[in-house]
This record gives sequence, structure tokens and C-alpha cells, in this order.
Amino acid sequence: MSSDPSDPARLKSLQAPSLADLEAVADAAFAALPEEFRALCEGLVIRVEDFPDEETLEEMEAETEFDFLGLFRGRGLAHRGAVLETGEFPNMVWLYRRPILDYWAEHEETLGHVVTHVLVHEIGHHFGLSDEDMEEIEGRAD
Repeated sequence: MSSDPSDPARLKSLQAPSLADLEAVADAAFAALPEEFRALCEGLVIRVEDFPDEETLEEMEAETEFDFLGLFRGRGLAHRGAVLETGEFPNMVWLYRRPILDYWAEHEETLGHVVTHVLVHEIGHHFGLSDEDMEEIEGRAD
């Protein structure tokens, strides 16, 4: 088989990245973030799902299940004490595979860039960062 990326024989065998594939992309994107940024993420859980659940869609007043590429849930560092309260869940970031793939198909960015952007944006909520701060961190990861 040809290594030419536009070869029809190669293209017809391609499949959309699976949940596990997107988790691997997210892990690599997280590992490429600046070390001091990653160190501050201790305890943050990153999950990949196909779509937000129904409760989230209703709570966020989403028009469709494709409205969100990712979501931060929890209390950001600026609003949290040094110790988790009893029964408190860890801060979590969800990346939504199908909306991410839909966005990726419509834009001229690599899948890795899209995942990094969503990950930095959602983790940025964890820290209470401004959009400018998040752009600077994202730039350092590229």
C-alpha cells in the first residue's frame, strides 16, 4: 500500500479515532503541556466520552449533543481549599470525542491541536485562567 496520504486505497481503509485513540491523543497533549502547568493539575481526572450525558446537556441548556467539545466540573483552584471536603469529587475534565471529531473535520487543524486546545481551555477553568493565559500555555505546548 502506498504511503501517499491522498492515495484512495489508503484513505478508504481509514477509521475515525476510537475513544481509546482519543485518550492516547489527550495523554500525549497533556504530557506536552509545560511541566509547571501539569504539576498544578495533581488530582485532576481527564475522561473521554463520546458525548455529554443527558443531565449535562439539560444543565448546560445545550441545543444538541455536539454543542460542547469538553467540560470542566469541579471547583477551580481559586475556589477550593487546600484539602478536599468529605464526599467531594475530584476536579474532572471531559473531552467529548464525537463533537471533537466533528469540529476537526470542519477545520484545518490537526486532531492533536484541537485536543490540546480543548484540554488547555478546560484545565484553564480549573485554574481560573484568562483566555490570554490559556493561549500562552497552548502556544508553549505546540
